[in-house]
Amino acid sequence: MTLTPTTRKVKGDGIKLAVRQYGPRDAPTVVLVHGYPDNQAIWEPIAEILAARFHVVTYDVRGAGESGRPRRTKAYVMDNLGGDLRAVIDAVSPDRPVHLVGHDWGSVQGWGAITGAGGERQAGRIASFTSISGPCIEHFGQWVRDRLRRPTPRHLAELAGQFARSWYLMFGAVPGLPQLGWRLGGARLFPVIIERMEGIERKPGPTFRQDALYGMKLYRANALRFLRPGELCRTRVPVQVIAPTRDAFVSPHQSKDVGRYVDRCWRRELPVGHWGAVRKDPAVVAAWLGEFVDHIEGEPESAGLQAAQERALCG
Repeated sequence: MTLTPTTRKVKGDGIKLAVRQYGPRDAPTVVLVHGYPDNQAIWEPIAEILAARFHVVTYDVRGAGESGRPRRTKAYVMDNLGGDLRAVIDAVSPDRPVHLVGHDWGSVQGWGAITGAGGERQAGRIASFTSISGPCIEHFGQWVRDRLRRPTPRHLAELAGQFARSWYLMFGAVPGLPQLGWRLGGARLFPVIIERMEGIERKPGPTFRQDALYGMKLYRANALRFLRPGELCRTRVPVQVIAPTRDAFVSPHQSKDVGRYVDRCWRRELPVGHWGAVRKDPAVVAAWLGEFVDHIEGEPESAGLQAAQERALCG
């Protein structure tokens, strides 16, 4: 059954954000944040499943979908993204903290919202966080530096695997090149390539090319955060990590030591690609999200969560 969400506009940090809400308003609220170069439509299969029991919220981040598109790159810094998230949370769940879920850059934003100064600003508003295919920038930078300092064969192999996945960062760092690529056929070829790589259907919406072009500003605006020490970015928010083992962009190895930054951590692996985590079998991810939210809301820890916590501690 397809559910029709209600839609609204929320004033974010200087822009208007397009928001959709599913499910009962008196249930715990789950906020799903999309990545790049997507918009909130990527969450529809999972949102519809979760809406049977939860109040589910999605929104187009700045630069994507029907939300505002600031032209200046510095408008996409993490502080502004956190301001947008806080505005959405306060609008859709003013009296209760929410359960945050992010994929790709939505997960990167989520880490920024629960760690360091971002965590201080969002204090008391986020009950839990589930990270899918998107590391904390500072944790990732620390992961790279740690392996360069101790270049064992295993560390070098892990670095090589991640650098091979990070080709798009070098592509995006050349001024004008990504914009040219998206305009000269990239917007048409990208969905075809992902379909062949991951076996999932990608139907780009009418804003796809603009989403891709504006979304590149996320990388440039936040690149220097890779140089900050990871230890500055700890959190007391309970974190669940879902790591796709066939991810062509984010190595599953980099999330194995995330427990050093998190007081309570659970880690699960999923044998799918980067977008397969939210589109290949949405029922599995929705079930894991539901288990996690139920536990944080007071239910006993399931056997699956117990095993996931043990994996996180042993990472």
